[in-house]
Amino acid sequence: MNAATPNIDAHSRPIIRQLDEAAINRIAAGEVVERPASAVKELVENALDAGAGRISIDYADGGKTLIRVSDDGCGMTAEDLPLALSRHATSKIDGSDLLNIHSFGFRGEALPSLGAVGRLTISSRPAGRDGMMIAVSGSRIGPVRPTPLSQGTIVELRDLFYATPARLKFMRTDRAEAQAIAEVIKRLALAEPEVGFTLRDVSNGESRVMFRADPVSGDFFDALHGRITSVLGRDFADNALPIDHSRDGLRLVGYAALPTYSRGSSAAQYLFVNGRPVQDRMLWGALRAAYMDVLSRDRHPAAVLNIECDPQNVDVNVHPAKSEVRFRDPALARALIVSTLRHALAEAGHRASSTVGAETLGAFQPGAGTAPRIYQMDRPSAGAISRAYAYQAPAPAPLAFDEAPSARFEAQPISPDDTAQPLGAARAQVHENYIIAQTRDGVVIVDQHAAHERLVYERLKAERASKGIAAQALLIPDIIDLSASDTARLLDLAPDLAQLGLVIEGFGGTAIAVRETPAVLGRINAAALLRDILDDLSDLGSSDRLQGKIDAVLSRMACHGSIRSGRQMRAEEMNALLREMEATPLSGQCNHGRPTYVELKLADIEKLFGRK
Repeated sequence: MNAATPNIDAHSRPIIRQLDEAAINRIAAGEVVERPASAVKELVENALDAGAGRISIDYADGGKTLIRVSDDGCGMTAEDLPLALSRHATSKIDGSDLLNIHSFGFRGEALPSLGAVGRLTISSRPAGRDGMMIAVSGSRIGPVRPTPLSQGTIVELRDLFYATPARLKFMRTDRAEAQAIAEVIKRLALAEPEVGFTLRDVSNGESRVMFRADPVSGDFFDALHGRITSVLGRDFADNALPIDHSRDGLRLVGYAALPTYSRGSSAAQYLFVNGRPVQDRMLWGALRAAYMDVLSRDRHPAAVLNIECDPQNVDVNVHPAKSEVRFRDPALARALIVSTLRHALAEAGHRASSTVGAETLGAFQPGAGTAPRIYQMDRPSAGAISRAYAYQAPAPAPLAFDEAPSARFEAQPISPDDTAQPLGAARAQVHENYIIAQTRDGVVIVDQHAAHERLVYERLKAERASKGIAAQALLIPDIIDLSASDTARLLDLAPDLAQLGLVIEGFGGTAIAVRETPAVLGRINAAALLRDILDDLSDLGSSDRLQGKIDAVLSRMACHGSIRSGRQMRAEEMNALLREMEATPLSGQCNHGRPTYVELKLADIEKLFGRK
C-alpha cells in the first residue's frame, strides 16, 4: 500500500503520550455505554449487587435526557461516593481472582464512564448513616453534600452523551430506545424473580408505568413460573416445560416452550449463566439444535434457561458489556442443553400448545376470517391446501352435482373407558382427512396425514439409531482443497462425521478426501456440504448440518409413507392411530412444527352457542 498512514506524520517519529483521565473515561464509556439501555443495564445491575428488593427505573425521551434508578439496597457512605466515581474502584472483587465472580458488576467502569459522557448525580444512604450525594459532569467531580434520603441509592443520569455529541447522532428514535430499555429490564426481571421492578416513562412531565413485576416468593420453579407469567404472559407459562438437569458440574434449569408454541423470531429466548443475562451464539445454537427435529427453519423456540456452574468454569470477563461468556468446556454446555431439552420434549409425549385450541375457537367467532393466520404456525392459503389435498388423494369417482364432501360417522356406542383416553375415541372422519374424537370433556380434531407422518418419522429415526446410518463408498473419492485451519478442524470432527455416514481423511497438504457419504442422501455435493459444516463451526462452534440433511430425507420418506389425505379410515384404524399418538413422543406436532391435533373443551364449545 502506497497511501500515507492516516494521523501519522511521515517525516517525524510518533510520540507516545499519556491520555488524561477524562479522555480515558470517554473511551471506556464508548465500550461500556453503547446506548441508554446500556446505561440502564449497568445501573440496575449495581442495584441488584447492592441487595435491592425493589428497583424503580424512570426515563425520559428514550433515556436520552433522563435515566433515574432508585433502589432499597445497602447504600454507600460519604467516603464511598468519590471512590465509586473512580475508574476500576469496586466493592465486588478484590482483584485476586478474576474467575471467581459472583456479582453482576466487577470492572468498576460503569459510573465513571457515565459521568464522563453525561451529568451524573448519586444520592445514597446506608443503614444507620446520613444521606449523602455527589455529582459529576463530563468527568468533573463535585463535593460530597448531605441530602435527605431513606435507605438505598438513587442514581440520576441526565443528558446522556452531551459530552460526546457525535454519539448522539447514532441514537435511534425515542420509541426504539425505550423498547431497548424495556427489554433489558425484562431480562433482569427474569434473572431475579424475588426482586420487584417498576419501569416508568416520565417524558413531558407525565408518568406512565411501562412495565411492572412484583416480587415473587416460593421455591425457584414457582417463583420463576410466576415471573414468566407476569413478564412473558400466561400463554408462555402454560405451554412451557420445567427443565432441571445436571451433568458434570453444570446444571440447566428453567422453562422451555412446546414446539407448537414457537415464534417467528428469537425474541422469546432468554438465556442466563449463573443468573447473568447473556447473548451467546454457542448457547443460541444449542437451543436451536435441541428443537431442530420439531421446528421448521423459519420458526424459533421460546425458552427461559439458566446454566448454573462453578464460576471457575466460566469466564465472564471477555466483553466490556459482560454480555458474552466463555465456558471452560463449551462442548459440555452445548451437550447439556441439547440432550436435556430433547429429553424433556420427548417426555411431553403428544402434548401440544393450549393456544392452538384457543385460536381455533377464535377462528369460529364472527370476523375471524380477517385474522392473518389460524394457528401460531403460518399455514398455506386455502387454495394451496385444496390443491395439495387434490394431489395427494386417490383419483375419485365422478361426483353428481348435488353431492357434498363426505363425512362418515361411527354410530356404535362408546364406553367411558374409551373417552377417558387422552385423545379420546374416534367418532367420525370428515373430508377424508380429519378424525373427530370424543373425550370425556371435549372434542379432539386430528389431521390424519400430519399425525401419521410424525409417527412414521419417529419409527424411521428409531430404526436408524438401532442399525446406524449406512454409508456408500465413492468409486472415485472427492478431493477438496481447503485452508490449513479448516482442514484441521474437519479432521478433528472426522470420527463424529463417520458415525453419520460421511467418511473423510487427509489427502496430503491441506486437501481432504471424501471416501464415503450417507447412502440415504444419494448423490451430494461433498464440497458444499463440508463448507456449510465449516460455516456452522465458525458461527456456533458445532454443526448439525449433516444430521439435519439426513433427518430431512427421513422426514420426506415419512411423508410419502404415511396415511394420505383423502383416504377413508375405518373406526379401528382411527382409534389405533390415536393410541399410537398417545404413546409416541413429539406426536403433538408434525415434522415441520405444526400441530397434529386440536383439542376443544366442551365448556368452550358451549360458549360459542351462548349456553354458558
